[in-house]
Amino acid sequence: MLAAARSAFAERGFDGATIRGIAGEAGVDPALVHHYFGSKDQLFLAAIEAPADPADLLPQLLAGGQDQLGEGVVRLLLTVWDGPMQPAGLALVRSAVGNEWGAKLLREFLVTQVLRRVVGALDLPPREAEVRGALVASQLIGLVMGRYVLQIEPLATSDPEALVAALGPTVQRYLTGEVALPA
Repeated sequence: MLAAARSAFAERGFDGATIRGIAGEAGVDPALVHHYFGSKDQLFLAAIEAPADPADLLPQLLAGGQDQLGEGVVRLLLTVWDGPMQPAGLALVRSAVGNEWGAKLLREFLVTQVLRRVVGALDLPPREAEVRGALVASQLIGLVMGRYVLQIEPLATSDPEALVAALGPTVQRYLTGEVALPA
């Protein structure tokens, strides 16, 4: 089931893949997929071996209000990455850098499980939300690559709160500030 799910999510994306289609590819009844994984979100997280479930982490972040969202996003990322989930996260990122299939799955994870939920709290027009989400993703991916993969100093050993103070305002501007949005 997981192999069929990985294939479906990589080929059709999260929105295009269905439990019924994945079950058909796996040769099982859709009820069996629901039994083992519950929802499509949970199946997706299992398929990509996600280090954390954003549905568990984002509500507290979003409850803090729009004015602190940038700092909250950076703080949450660092909390997850500096914790026990780091090895799984590194495996996911390295897989995405190394092959197209991994990149598609990581992109789907970021877009459907994280960015849509964050920018969805801002009540923006769909195209603007998409562009702002992509700008936030560029900052977060850069932070992950610089701090955890490439281990660029002093980024790699900086205190997390110093990074929140440095990067939070940029993420906040991407979310709610004045930005010349690309077409």
